[in-house]
Amino acid sequence: MKDDYSDIAPYGDEEIPRVLEHILSNKGFLNGVGEIIYPKIPYVLLKVKRNFVKQKIEKLAPEIRTVDDYQSRLLNGVILKAVIENTVDEMTSSGLENLDPNRAYLFVSNHRDIALDPTLMNYELEKNRFPFTEITFGDNLMVNNVMGDIIRMNRGVVVKRSLSLRDRFIESQRLSAYFYKRIQEGCSMWVAQKSGRAKDGIDQTNPAIIKMLHMAQKDRGLTFEQLLNNCPIVPVAISYQYDPCDIRKSRELMYLKANGFYKKKQLEDLVSIFRSVRRFKGNIHFHFGTPVEGGFSEAKDVAQEIDRQIHLNYRLWDSNYISHDTLYETETYKDQYTEGKKLKFLLRYRGLSPDLKQYVLNSYANPVLMQEKAKKIS
Repeated sequence: MKDDYSDIAPYGDEEIPRVLEHILSNKGFLNGVGEIIYPKIPYVLLKVKRNFVKQKIEKLAPEIRTVDDYQSRLLNGVILKAVIENTVDEMTSSGLENLDPNRAYLFVSNHRDIALDPTLMNYELEKNRFPFTEITFGDNLMVNNVMGDIIRMNRGVVVKRSLSLRDRFIESQRLSAYFYKRIQEGCSMWVAQKSGRAKDGIDQTNPAIIKMLHMAQKDRGLTFEQLLNNCPIVPVAISYQYDPCDIRKSRELMYLKANGFYKKKQLEDLVSIFRSVRRFKGNIHFHFGTPVEGGFSEAKDVAQEIDRQIHLNYRLWDSNYISHDTLYETETYKDQYTEGKKLKFLLRYRGLSPDLKQYVLNSYANPVLMQEKAKKIS
């Protein structure tokens, strides 16, 4: 197994000058950031916005000497700050008071948004004086050199997906070794609870994620319980009041059910990322759970504990309660919303077919059902 992780690891401080020069010369990047931070300037003035962005980054450049600087000053301080100001009512978190900022964790979260889940989590961590985490990204998102630079400069760890079965196994061993190595070095990691977003709102952890973590260490004599003690897992429940891609996700599920497969179009993931970044999300909440450490002997039991914490601690919004009561023709949660809010929410989907609307509402209602079930079990 290769000990050189340079092809998958995030960039180091030495890459800062090259990456800054690269993105400053790329019109696509400057245009995209311009749409995010200057949404009120009309599209016909695209060149003006592009120049504004370039000047803003050039002004920051002398202060960006490390990867921490890059994330704190450019990603968080400019781009994500604009995303939150323009598309979020309020972003909050809970549970960090029970974690140690000087300890490294493996954060395992539910997965609703391709890019915002980990990047906004890092924003919230920095706000609460926790160090940044490294985050996993599929190589399918690295469609060009600029996207590759952006992902790896923002502490992205590359997960290679287009591999043969044999090579996939070898790469999983490398990822396992890399995760363990970085956590032992004091760097926290983030990974989604399963590959792909939960398009139906059902959050379930794939035990294979946990097995992967143990894979390389098992051959070195480390027991599963020892692994968990050395790499404590923190379940993270991420909840968005409104999902900007809810209709797109539901269309994909409908197509999959009707045809048995769904093949993504070229650049479809990037379109989803840009849509999520620019569209209104309402409120967002992150709950950081209790570390899952020793006491477990199997990956499936750890996965069930992650799910239990995520389901119990998922922040439910009026959108969830309205969808539940509408779908099941009940008034169980009528104290959680007003008739005015219900009408306004349902008007978002007035032009959809009945079937598509049901898929969308299901995606909001399912977290309510999962929380009900988790409360009965706990």
